[in-house]
Amino acid sequence: MEVIDLFIKLLSYESVTPDDAGSLDFIQDYLNGYEVIWKNEAGVKNLFLYKRFGEGSHLCFAGHVDVVPPGEGWESNPFVPLVHDGVITARGAQDMKSGVAAFVQALKEVESFDGTLSILLTSDEEGDAEYGTKIMLKHLKSINFLPDFAIVAEPTCDKVFGDAIKIGRRGSINGMIEKYGRQGHAAYPEKSTNPIHKVAQILPEIAGVNLDEGDDYFSPSQFVITDIRAGMEVTNVTPGKLKMMFNVRNSTKTSKEDVEKFVHRYFNGMNYELNLNQSSKPFLTDVDTLVVECLDRAIESICGITPQHSTAGGTSDARFLAEYGVKTVEFGVINDTIHAPNEQTTIDEVEKLYQVFKQTIINFKDEV
Repeated sequence: MEVIDLFIKLLSYESVTPDDAGSLDFIQDYLNGYEVIWKNEAGVKNLFLYKRFGEGSHLCFAGHVDVVPPGEGWESNPFVPLVHDGVITARGAQDMKSGVAAFVQALKEVESFDGTLSILLTSDEEGDAEYGTKIMLKHLKSINFLPDFAIVAEPTCDKVFGDAIKIGRRGSINGMIEKYGRQGHAAYPEKSTNPIHKVAQILPEIAGVNLDEGDDYFSPSQFVITDIRAGMEVTNVTPGKLKMMFNVRNSTKTSKEDVEKFVHRYFNGMNYELNLNQSSKPFLTDVDTLVVECLDRAIESICGITPQHSTAGGTSDARFLAEYGVKTVEFGVINDTIHAPNEQTTIDEVEKLYQVFKQTIINFKDEV
């Protein structure tokens, strides 16, 4: 089977989170020379395949087979891949069955390596991710078998295939502030405490403010207000409570504690409650790390361009690998139709991605 045949096969599985729809069993059978570890919980399947070629470092390719629901607006069946003029349209084409097909085929064809090669796949990346990659990593740590390096094949490129890899990700801090006042009649404002008026006074000081200056790899961590609501949708009653929600995509320079101090600085003396939750932590893999160097050289060799090192975008399961100390990068096809109707990528990109992964393994072997 060629990589495009494998890609089309994977796209045909209706693997909406958390259902793998049998795709993981197929991959296990396809890589029949690899040892198998399953960790399944709460309807989520997690598959780890590995092969020890030698005593050297452990390189893992990671990703997910689950996809978001198709939604409306498709011009073809989202789970019957449409191939036309070198373009393949189906749900998961970019995010991220292209990446899965590329590294599965690359590992299928490896004949020698100086260490261990593995694959970590989950059916719960697009969902809450509570029983996905984290569960497998916890198990791998318990048996002292965590990878040294990982490549997550999420779509990372911007305009041209090969133009960007992710060497880190910003974290995400979610917050909710409840500012309490005293409800009253709008005609007698002196007899009430209007929380809208109180918060309005400090909004210019907090809305859209950068909490740090960023650096060469991270944009500044910005305090982004996402929702403000109060009152009963009437004009003659002032509200007794205001609720404000916000998000901070934080760099390594701003912590959850820093955000808490920032809020308290401006709400100090007010009657309020703050709830903070960090859904993901920021991480950065040094550009001199072996996996970055080997991937860079592979991209330059196959694509003829030098990729930018980026930390932009949302979150991925790379964050879980990084939390366990695994040196992690991300690389995949162009990201411009993920989660959209008529999600698509090109045959050329998928074939080149597969070639890049094969060359990365060769580079890695030479360096190790």
